[in-house]
Amino acid sequence: MTRIAIQPPQLPAANSTYSQAIQAGGFVFISGQLGVNPETGRLVSDDIAEQAKQAMENLVAILRAAGSSLDRVVSTNIYLTEYGDLARVNQVYGAYFPENGPAKTSCGVTALYGGAKFEIQAIALA
Repeated sequence: MTRIAIQPPQLPAANSTYSQAIQAGGFVFISGQLGVNPETGRLVSDDIAEQAKQAMENLVAILRAAGSSLDRVVSTNIYLTEYGDLARVNQVYGAYFPENGPAKTSCGVTALYGGAKFEIQAIALA
């Protein structure tokens, strides 16, 4: 089985400990995406909805680079530092998956990298 690292040119390069995504076995396994502006390398805002929107845009960029798309996403894992924000996050998420969304797990966590409030990880068909 071939294993291909996916690195969209518009997103910051991953370090040696991970890849933005790996394509293998007909799937694309996408690392957790934060609401980081690709141009500045910083969180777009302290607002969780704005972070969620940017993280989703980063996810879209990775899917495109892998030759996939949102309609091929089969599973997502969402991490929130304030689980009470899930309704706001679901509004953003729902705009990207308006019907027949993928399988989804949402988890409350104590902290995310760089002080982020939202992170999304996904698996898609290649």
